[in-house]
Amino acid sequence: MSRTVDEAVWAILHEALRLYQDSPRASNWLRHHISRFDSPLRVAVAGRPGTGKSTVVNAVVGDEIAPIEVNGGQVFTWYQDGPQPHATVYMPHGPAGDPPIGRVDRRLDIDLGEFEGGQITRIVVEWPARILRDTTLIDTPPIADDIAEQIAGEADALLYLTPQVHMTDVQFLQSIQDHPVARAAPVNAILVLSRADEIGGGRVDALPTAKQIARRHRRDARVRGLCQNVVAVSGLLGQAGRTMPEDVFAALGALARSPRDQIEDMLLSADRFTRSPHGVPAAMRRELADRLGLAGVRLATALIRQGTDSTAKLGAELVQRSGLTELRESIGRLFVDRREVLKARSALLGLDVVLRMEPRPGAGKLVTDVERVLAGAHEFSELRLLAGLVSGRTRLPDELDAEAQRLIGGLGTDIPTRLGFDRAPTDSEVRSAIYDALARWREQTESPLLGSAERDAARIVVRSCEAMLTQA
Repeated sequence: MSRTVDEAVWAILHEALRLYQDSPRASNWLRHHISRFDSPLRVAVAGRPGTGKSTVVNAVVGDEIAPIEVNGGQVFTWYQDGPQPHATVYMPHGPAGDPPIGRVDRRLDIDLGEFEGGQITRIVVEWPARILRDTTLIDTPPIADDIAEQIAGEADALLYLTPQVHMTDVQFLQSIQDHPVARAAPVNAILVLSRADEIGGGRVDALPTAKQIARRHRRDARVRGLCQNVVAVSGLLGQAGRTMPEDVFAALGALARSPRDQIEDMLLSADRFTRSPHGVPAAMRRELADRLGLAGVRLATALIRQGTDSTAKLGAELVQRSGLTELRESIGRLFVDRREVLKARSALLGLDVVLRMEPRPGAGKLVTDVERVLAGAHEFSELRLLAGLVSGRTRLPDELDAEAQRLIGGLGTDIPTRLGFDRAPTDSEVRSAIYDALARWREQTESPLLGSAERDAARIVVRSCEAMLTQA
C-alpha cells in the first residue's frame, strides 16, 4: 500500500534526524518539526496595518481576546486551546513569564508592566474555545519585509487580510510562496477581503457588493495562483454577532423604535451619531459605533424592525451576513480537514532549512526524496483542485461539480463521506460505490464535451477513487 504524504514526510524527517544526529542545532530543529505533527494546525492571520486582523481573530474565536499591544505595537501572539485563560510571555533570553490576566470592559487584558516591551518575542494565550482545539491562531504584526519568512516558518496556513487587493498584497503573497517547496505546493492561503461592510461608504448593499468583488478576484490571474479561496468578511459584524451583550441589544432596540428618518439622519456620520440628542446615552452610542460601525448599527436596527427579537437571533443574523460562516467553512474544508497535508508541507520547508544551512554529501537522497514527494503527492493535487472548484476557477458541469468536490474530500476526508453515505456502509457497499465512481470518472477523462482543464480535473478525481479502492 502506498504511503500518504504525511507518512512519507515523517519517514524523510526521521532519516534526516539520523543523518544529522551529530549536529545539535539541526537535530533540535528536525525534532521540532516532527513534534508539530501531533499539535494543532497553525494558522497565521496577516495583513497591512488597519486591515482588521485582530477583529477577525475575535470573530473566529467568538471572544474579545485580541489585540495585545506591546509598547504601542504588536508581537506574534499565539491563541491556543487551554482549560482556562492563561498567558505566557517569551523573551530572547531567560525564562518565560506568566503575566496577570483578566477582563477590562469585556476585553482580555494582560498586564505586561513587568516586561520590557521591546524584548518580548512572542505571547502565547491559552483560551477555552472550540475552534482552538484543532487550530492555533497566530495574530501577526503588520506585514513588513522581514515578516514573510517568519510566517512561512511558523505557520502551516495563512489568512491574509486586505480591504482591497493592492500590488503590495500580491507581492507579499508571492514572497510567502517564494520557495521551491512552496511553489510546488501553493495550497495554504485564503485571501480575506476584510472590512467588507465599509465598501461604498457602508451602503446597505456593501456586503453583497463585497462578495461579488471576492468572486471576481477568484478569477483574477494575479490572485488565483497565490491562494485557494477569496472570501469577503466584515470582521466587525462577525465579532459583534458572536460577542453581543444584552445591554447592547437593548440599546439597538431602543434605536430601532425611534422614528426611522431621525435614526438615518443620526447615522450620516460617527460624530453626529454620538452627539445627537437621543434616549440612548451618548456613551452607549459610542460603544455601538465602536462595536458595530455605522453600517452595522444601520443593519442591526433594520433587522430588529423586521422582527429579530432577541440577542441570540440578532447575533446569528449578523454572523451570517458578515461572511464569517463562509470563512469558517473555508478554514475547515481547506485547512483543518487537510491538516496532515499542510503539516507535511511545513515539515518539508523546515527540512529544506537544514539542507541549505548544513549541506552534507549524504543528504543527496533526502533531496531526491523531497522532490519525489512534491511531484507525486496526490494530496496536494486534491487541495489545488478543491480550491479551484470552491472558488469557481475550475468549472465542471453542475452534476459533476458537486460529486467531484465530495470525492476529493471537500465534505470530509473519510471514505464513507467521500462516497456520499450518510450511514455506516458495509464493505461491499463501499467497494461497489468506489467502482461505480471510478468507471464514471474514467469516462470523463476522455469526454469530448470537456476541455483539457476539466479532463485534468477528472484525472485527479480518478486518482482519489483509486486511492480509496487501495484503502478499502
